[in-house]
Amino acid sequence: MMPHQDTTALPDGAQARTAPESAGMALPAAVLFDMDGTLVDTERLWWDAVETVARNLGRTLGPEDRPDVVGRPSQHTAAYLASTTATPPSAGALATRLDETFTALVAQEVVPRPGALQLLHLLAGQGIPAAIVSASPHRVVELVRERLGRELFTLIVAFEDTTVSKPAPDPYLEAARRLGAQPAECVVVEDSPVGLAAAEAAGCPVVVVPSTVPIDAAPGRTIITSLEEVTLPLLAQARGSER
Repeated sequence: MMPHQDTTALPDGAQARTAPESAGMALPAAVLFDMDGTLVDTERLWWDAVETVARNLGRTLGPEDRPDVVGRPSQHTAAYLASTTATPPSAGALATRLDETFTALVAQEVVPRPGALQLLHLLAGQGIPAAIVSASPHRVVELVRERLGRELFTLIVAFEDTTVSKPAPDPYLEAARRLGAQPAECVVVEDSPVGLAAAEAAGCPVVVVPSTVPIDAAPGRTIITSLEEVTLPLLAQARGSER
């Protein structure tokens, strides 16, 4: 699969920056953001899209369906719906229907999570590259990027850019590769267990902002309740944390 050609190298000296009030600790070489539920409140829209498609199949979603919906790409959720519905269309047709329904909802409503825009502007002011790393398709990620500010992101890695998506580490490894950074030098910001698994498998320290599912503390994780809590010292501390 050919990667999306939106690449920008790290600025010179990025890895040498230090955070104020952080006792000389280095800032991350880049901050890699999950999108749905982390930067914007689209996790709810994704659930609504899946719920709509499932309802048309005569199926009602419940809490037991969350592990196969939240943080998952449409192909995974489509295959799951196909396997748990009596007479479904093909998984491919379901994935297309899910993508179209989700895209229409996102086009109508993009709500940044509290603190998201402030954090993105803080990173831009420090010259720290920010990337969106998402299991959503390119057309949805580009919609969100435009709404938040295209200039705030160095690059995006969407579903089409890797052969496998989250919870595999490939999307975060691809983002780090394009930025010319080691995964351990980057900080990932995630909200779901699926995305957290991908980031940790890639070897990235993670700032976790749980949205719909509680996440336990563990080495290498910095757990907060809102992006409003993120500061340069916190990012430096997260980069320096060890698993």
